[in-house]
Amino acid sequence: MKIRKAVFPVAGLGTRVLPATKAMPKEMLTIVDRPLIQYVVDEAREAGIEHFVFVTGRNKGMIEDHFDRQFELDVTLEKRNKKSEMEILARDQPEAGAMSFTRQQAPHGLGHAVWCARDIVGNEPFAVVLPDELVLNTPGCLKQMIQAAEKLGDKANVIAVEEVPADKTHQYGICGVGKRDGKMFEIDGMVEKPAPGTAPSNLSISGRYILQPEIFQILATQERGAGGEIQLTDAMIGLSKTQKFYGVEFEGERHDCGSKAGFLRANIAFAMQRDDLRAGLIEDMKRYLEK
Repeated sequence: MKIRKAVFPVAGLGTRVLPATKAMPKEMLTIVDRPLIQYVVDEAREAGIEHFVFVTGRNKGMIEDHFDRQFELDVTLEKRNKKSEMEILARDQPEAGAMSFTRQQAPHGLGHAVWCARDIVGNEPFAVVLPDELVLNTPGCLKQMIQAAEKLGDKANVIAVEEVPADKTHQYGICGVGKRDGKMFEIDGMVEKPAPGTAPSNLSISGRYILQPEIFQILATQERGAGGEIQLTDAMIGLSKTQKFYGVEFEGERHDCGSKAGFLRANIAFAMQRDDLRAGLIEDMKRYLEK
């Protein structure tokens, strides 16, 4: 079945980048000149996603406004003959009815956020995309995953994975490696933040998932795990007892924009891809490094 829907959990408080997120959703922080949420929506659109499901919380109305029409702005740009700006806005504008918003009324964890989208997703496979993780690559990470899922057939769950230093595996969800086919492999086990020296591999679970709808049944009764929250990894471990999971070592450079250092690195990395910014940025960085 075609993967048509993607869930974006955007209810988090963004505490790692306070005070910037005191009044602004972290998903609206800008990388160069576009908000984080726009980058991941673009990635999903490139992958063929048709319906975008946002699981929001309090003070997240700015996200919905971003994807709405701003008639006053459109009229002003037209009067001023700002054609390039108008083209950018038109390109980013979603089709009517292509976006849904639902509330996670309390911070019960990523698994709970995904569960909140159950009625909108329905009985079909879907993607989960964490908006504070950006992957710099063409094709995007999600498109690589969907291409892998299409080869696997029905009832295949796919997770994006990447290598982490062996001495840092206790900070991540880690998967075990089974039968491998190039960049894709069967996952023969998952563990959330294993004790040092006990990890089955050094491949961490990243912020991109393709899941079968049966995950909702497990999440409905999932007990709280690490941090007292309903963990998506725990539910995936439960689902793996009846369905296969596969890992995809994606091509690209991942940036954790939920941390201050990662946010700064992402701005530099994405700016360096811009012909209109690269030369000036290099000169500025040289000047600061000389100080």
